[in-house]
Amino acid sequence: MNLKKVLVLAGVALVLFLLITQPEQSASAVQQVLGWLRQGAESIITFIRSLFAVGTPIGQ
Repeated sequence: MNLKKVLVLAGVALVLFLLITQPEQSASAVQQVLGWLRQGAESIITFIRSLFAVGTPIGQ
């Protein structure tokens, strides 16, 4: 069997095990990760907006 396939199956089995045995903790972990992703996306948007912010023209 391919090592990659074995690792993927083991990962899926672990996720299913955690979802079944600890659903509340799993949901909390997913919410935390989504919060981190949201915060990161908001930071990137803020950076891009600051980078291309329309200010007063130079020389005026």
